[in-house]
Amino acid sequence: MGVRYFIRNAKIINEGKSFHADVAISDGLIEAITVSQAEIPEKFSRYELIDARDKILIPGIIDDQVHFREPGLTYKGDIYSESRSAVAGGITSFMEMPNTIPNTLTQDLLEEKYAIAAEKSLANYSFYMGASNDNSKEVLKTDPKNVCGIKVFMGSSTGNMLVDNELTLERIFSEAPCLVAVHCEHEPTIQKNVNEFLRQYGLDAPANIHPLIRNAEACYRSSAQAVELAAKYNTRLHVLHLSSAKEMSLFRNDIPLSEKKITAEVCLHHLWFTDKDYESSGNFIKWNPAVKSAEDRDMLWNALLDGRLDVVATDHAPHSFEEKSMPYFKSPSGGPMVQHLLPGMLEFYKKGKISLEMMVGKMCHNPAIAFNVEKRGFIREGYFADLVLVDLNKAFTVDKGNILYKCGWSPMENIAFPASVTHTFVNGNLVYENGRLHERIKGMRLKFDRN
Repeated sequence: MGVRYFIRNAKIINEGKSFHADVAISDGLIEAITVSQAEIPEKFSRYELIDARDKILIPGIIDDQVHFREPGLTYKGDIYSESRSAVAGGITSFMEMPNTIPNTLTQDLLEEKYAIAAEKSLANYSFYMGASNDNSKEVLKTDPKNVCGIKVFMGSSTGNMLVDNELTLERIFSEAPCLVAVHCEHEPTIQKNVNEFLRQYGLDAPANIHPLIRNAEACYRSSAQAVELAAKYNTRLHVLHLSSAKEMSLFRNDIPLSEKKITAEVCLHHLWFTDKDYESSGNFIKWNPAVKSAEDRDMLWNALLDGRLDVVATDHAPHSFEEKSMPYFKSPSGGPMVQHLLPGMLEFYKKGKISLEMMVGKMCHNPAIAFNVEKRGFIREGYFADLVLVDLNKAFTVDKGNILYKCGWSPMENIAFPASVTHTFVNGNLVYENGRLHERIKGMRLKFDRN
């Protein structure tokens, strides 16, 4: 039996409400949620006490899109290093992408990643099964109760993972046994733009051409195709890292999330940066899809607040500092973000951009609902005790001394955040406490409540 905890005097943010209560944790689960009393009830008197006065308690964040780089690219990051960063940022569960080396294109390779995570990950984990133009037989073997989803790159990716064969797409969308998650950028449009800018600049191109190459039209054409296929075949579709105003017309807010067949995600960097930031940050804010205009960012915010965008995630994708410092056309896309998703969203809360209740909905409740994650994403008795305590008044500035990413840098460096994660529980185990990591007990494989 592990340590039992009694979290006292917490302000709980959960299921659209804010209230003060105590939370008891036992055997990895939330044992009780009780109204705070003058004295600790005798039943919990021997539990380890954690004083949460002046702090908020939220469910652990579920990040539905990360690249932790293992196997094959571990000089950038690995499951151990990036899961450490995740729990320090309040992320207790992650879903990791298949464009590792080798690409996760067989069920055997998929299970090898689960075996690595069982030994190394401090957070709970799931891994997407990857699709290519020629592995649909393997894709359709995916177990919906044990795997978060099938990942389809409808745009360029590492190795052999661009899926642009119409018959393959039709088969995946019509026969997929579980959720299909898509990266949507129209590859012919991108390649046409690349060739034009290469002629104009050669290899000396500035980073600010990135949203002109990977433009809104490329995103919309691909997203519209995915939505059309999903509507045709009644596919459970999840569209990742949306970045443009034009795409928002593809999504609905007139039905509950639990009834949606097509859901949508936005990432922190698309809510934070605009194309004006390339001047100061260059390739360090180079992502695919690209950070676009302030107008695009504003429309993403509108869609997040009105319910067209369901989930906020990171697309955490570390590269070495040396790689990101290369000329634009040679520098890879992606950046690390799991340690700073929650502080970044709390900055928006402090500025009045989003409520705590909605923030928790988009990062905790909604991923659990969208992916049918079993017994996580909410503060409920009998659920796994994935919990995060936050001090809303403990400010910190991101610098190389407190960055935990293996790559050693962050696009958020020198930003002063107004709030800090103080405690993170994963399956009832206190894995992060006031800057210290407790790494003895590892996370669990996520399960999914699907027919």
